[in-house]
Amino acid sequence: MRPAHPTEQAVGMDHYVSDADGVGGHLREEDEHFRVRELERFSTQPVDAPTDAYPHLVFRVTLSGWDTNDFASRLSNALEMSRERVNWAGTKDKYAVTTQLFSVYGADPGDLPDVDGAEIEVLGRAGRNLEFGDLAGNAFELVVSEPDRPDNASEITDELHEFGGLDSPNAAGVSVGVPNFFGQQRFGSRRPVTHKVGLEIARGSWEGAVMAYLGNPTDEEPESTQEARAFVQETRDWQEALERFPNRLRYERSMLHGVVDCDGEPGPEDFRAALERVPSNLQRLFVHAAQSYAFNLMLSERLERGLPFDEPVEGDVVCFADTDAPEGLELPDTDRLQRVDERRVRSVTRHCERGRAFVTAPLVGTETELADGEQGEIERAVLDDLGLAPEDFDLPGEFHSTGTRRAMLVRTDLEVETDPLTLSFALPKGSYATVVLREYLKVDPVDLG
Repeated sequence: MRPAHPTEQAVGMDHYVSDADGVGGHLREEDEHFRVRELERFSTQPVDAPTDAYPHLVFRVTLSGWDTNDFASRLSNALEMSRERVNWAGTKDKYAVTTQLFSVYGADPGDLPDVDGAEIEVLGRAGRNLEFGDLAGNAFELVVSEPDRPDNASEITDELHEFGGLDSPNAAGVSVGVPNFFGQQRFGSRRPVTHKVGLEIARGSWEGAVMAYLGNPTDEEPESTQEARAFVQETRDWQEALERFPNRLRYERSMLHGVVDCDGEPGPEDFRAALERVPSNLQRLFVHAAQSYAFNLMLSERLERGLPFDEPVEGDVVCFADTDAPEGLELPDTDRLQRVDERRVRSVTRHCERGRAFVTAPLVGTETELADGEQGEIERAVLDDLGLAPEDFDLPGEFHSTGTRRAMLVRTDLEVETDPLTLSFALPKGSYATVVLREYLKVDPVDLG
C-alpha cells in the first residue's frame, strides 16, 4: 500500500492498494472522454399499448452537456407539465456523455421535443414510473488525457487483480477489485465539508453544523468567498455576514437569513431551522456524507490491519448477491445479511470466491448492528473516535437515518486501450468510477473530475 493524496485522506481514503506509480494525467478534457451508460432492469410494453393501463412513456436519452435535473426541467417545460411527472432512475453529471432512461406520465412520442445535446429513443410504455431501484449499475468508458506514464496501467491492473482475489484474466478483460470507498464527489470535490456538517448534526450541535457549512474556507474558492467564510467563522456577526456572502451562494445565504430572522439570540432550534431551509435532498446528503466518512475510515483501518476484503474473517457481516443483476455485474443485496461465526467462515468464503457474497461495513444509523470480532473492533473504534453511536441518528425530519451496510469490495471486468489510454468497466449503483480511476492516475482528486 502507498499513502493516498492528502485531499483523499481528509475524507477517509488513506491509501491506494496498488503500489505502482500512477499513470498521471486527468479526466474530462472533453465531455466525450467520460461516457456513462445505465445498466437498468425495467421492462416496457409497446408504444401502442393502452394508455389507461400503461400511462408512462419510457425513452432512452443520450445527453451531452446536460445535468439530469436540468434536462428534466427542460423536458417538463417543453411538455407544459409538472416536473413531478418526469422520472429517472439515476442522476448523471453535466460534463459527460450519458445514456439513461426517463419516463413521463401522460405523454405521447410525438410530444417529445427536439433538444440540442439530447438524442431520444422511445422504448415503449410502462404501468409505473422509473425509480431509483430500477438502476442496477453503470457502464463507463473513460479517456485519460495527457498521462505521464501510460505503460504503468498494466502493472496497476495486475495489482488490483490480485487485491480482488480473483481468478486469472479472461479474454474480455481483466477482473480487478478496489475498496468500495465513497469518492470525493460524495463530500464535495472542491470543498469537502458535507461530512463535517453531518457529523455535527449527528452530535446534536446544530450551530456547529451551520458553521461547518458557512465557514471552512478553502483555497479553491474566490478570495471574496474565503473572506466571507472566515468573517462569519470569527465573528458570528450574522447580519454583516449576510451582506458579505455573494448572491451565488444561495444555500449559505438562505441559512444566514434563517439565523438573522430569528427573535433575539439564536438558539439550537433556530440553527436547526436554518439548516432546514436548504433543499431536503441536501439535508439528507449531510447525514449520508457523515455515514460515508465513517465507512471510508473503517475500510482504511481494515487495510491497515491487513484483513482481507475479498473473503470474511470471523465476526464479519456479509450480504448476498442480487440474483436479478444484469449479466456480468456483481450487485450486492444489503437486505440479505448474515453474521459470519466460526462455523460459517469456510462456507461463506466459497460464496465470496464465486461472487455470491460480499463482506460489508456499516453506514451507521439507528438500526445498525455492528460486526463482531476484529471488524467489530474497527467499527466501534471509528465511531468512538468520531463521537458517534447508532442512536445518534434518531434525528428529526430529513436528518433521520436507519442506516444500512455496504460491500467493502467492488469488482469489475476492466478493459484497457492504450491510444488514447481508455478504461472501460461497469460498476453497481452507488459505486464510484473515480474510486477505480484514482488507483490508476494517483493524482489530485480535482483531476479526476
